[in-house]
Amino acid sequence: MSAPLGVILAGGQATRMGGGDKGLRVVAGKCLLDHVLDRLRPQVGQIALNANGAPARFDDFGLPVVPDSLPDWPGPLAGVLAGLDWAAGQGADAIVTVAADTPFFPRDLVARLQAAAGPSGLALAATREGGKLWRHPTFGLWPVALREDLRAALTGGLRKVVLWTDTHGAGTAEFETVPFDPFFNINTPEDIASAEQLVRQA
Repeated sequence: MSAPLGVILAGGQATRMGGGDKGLRVVAGKCLLDHVLDRLRPQVGQIALNANGAPARFDDFGLPVVPDSLPDWPGPLAGVLAGLDWAAGQGADAIVTVAADTPFFPRDLVARLQAAAGPSGLALAATREGGKLWRHPTFGLWPVALREDLRAALTGGLRKVVLWTDTHGAGTAEFETVPFDPFFNINTPEDIASAEQLVRQA
């Protein structure tokens, strides 16, 4: 099975961090995007960054920057669509998305998503807490063949990721949360302090 392309979702507004780019915040001497790239690069082919605004602020990373194609911050699915459009231009069959603010996601994320893919080729990562399954919709395997269906859904007002993925029978790749949740994401300045501690265990 060929490696999908990778898309880092960095299009959020980071309101709880006071705005700006969470991916450029520093944890353990490296910005979050560098932590993410260290984990993603061995798992995928080419990588693009989904981000809005002036792309020059990411020049140091040497990545193509693809903005949302829909206005008014419609959420992570708009970033997925932007990534799918980019991947279609590369002749790729699928992308795997990861969040720019989640530096410790699994090093076998892509292989596990591919193994869990549903009949349409979709899969989402998940963890279990207190017996309840929590899906992490910014971490998914997305087939390029569904991009026009996704575009139509977003244009029609859909915003909740799992409503769309459930429609297409997405599979679920469940990950352990020991010694900590690999999908721990950074939303506040306090989370940066927590991440500094987790780096030692990652």
